[in-house]
Amino acid sequence: MMLDPAYLHYPRRVHGYDHDLYPWSALHQRPPLRWPTGSVAVWVCVSLEFFPITPTDKPFRAPGHMQTAYPDFRHFTARDYGNRVGAWRFLEALAAAKAPASFATNAAVAERNPELLAAVQAGGHELIAHSTDMNGTIDSTLAVEDERALIHAARARLAACGVQPDGWLSIARSQSFQTADLLVEAGYRYACDWVNDELPYRFNNGLINLPLNHELSDRQIIAVQQQSADSWAQSMEDAFDWLAAEAAATGAGRMLPIHVTPYIMGLPYRIAAFERLLARLAARPECWFATGAQIVDQFTAQERP
Repeated sequence: MMLDPAYLHYPRRVHGYDHDLYPWSALHQRPPLRWPTGSVAVWVCVSLEFFPITPTDKPFRAPGHMQTAYPDFRHFTARDYGNRVGAWRFLEALAAAKAPASFATNAAVAERNPELLAAVQAGGHELIAHSTDMNGTIDSTLAVEDERALIHAARARLAACGVQPDGWLSIARSQSFQTADLLVEAGYRYACDWVNDELPYRFNNGLINLPLNHELSDRQIIAVQQQSADSWAQSMEDAFDWLAAEAAATGAGRMLPIHVTPYIMGLPYRIAAFERLLARLAARPECWFATGAQIVDQFTAQERP
C-alpha cells in the first residue's frame, strides 16, 4: 500500500521554523548592528522577585519557589534576603563599574519595597515587568483572559509605582501561543523570553525579542550546575572574549546578556566575583554596558525594512 502523498505535505512548512511569528534568519546573514561605543553590548539583567509563601502550581511552580512543607520559612526568607541585602550590593557594584542595568521586577516587589525601587531608578537603571509575583506563571493551559489580566495587571501595578515598563520577562521565560500578541496589546515594546539568538529581532506583530540566554545566568551555572561564583564569572569573561573576537572578525556588534539573582549572587562569598567581573569588563575597550531598552533603541534605529 502506497502512502498518500498528501501525508508528506505540511502546509505551514517554511524556511526555518514552521510558523509565521517572525522571519527566520541566521545571525551571520543579517546586516551588522553597531553600538555607540565598543563592539560587545553587555546587558546585565537583575531579577527582583517576590515569592508568596504559598505557591500555586497552576499552570506550574516557578523555579526557586517554596519547596518544603508550609510554612516554608527557610526558602521564603532566603528569597527575601535578595531584596533586603543582595540587590543593594548589586546596586553598589553596578555604580562602581558605571554599568546601567535592567531590573526585571515583580509588581509585588515594587509595591512592597518602594525604597529599593527608588534606588534602582536613582542609579539610572531600567525597570522591566516580570509578572505580578512568582505565582504569576504562564503557559498554554492558561485561559487567554486570565493571561491578559495577568499581563495588564503587572503593567498597571508597576505604573501605580511610577514605572512604565518597556520590556517584559516571563517567569521561567515561559509563554503561551498568545503571549506575544497580548504583550503588544498591553503596550510592551520588547520581551526577553526567546533564547534562540544573540541579538534582537522583531516579531511580525511588532514585538521585539531581546534574547536573555538562561545558560549565562547565575541560577543555571551556580544553582543548577553547582559551579562556584568564580567559575561563573570566568564563564562570562570567556563568553565576552569570544564575542569580542567574533565582532572584530565580522565588523558586527555582539551582545552578552548577564542574568543575575540577588539571593544567589548577592551572598557575601559570591558578590566579590560579580564586582571583579564588572570591573574587568569595564576596562575593556570593546565593552558597552547598556540596558535592554538602550539595546533595543539601537536595533530599531538601524533596522532595515
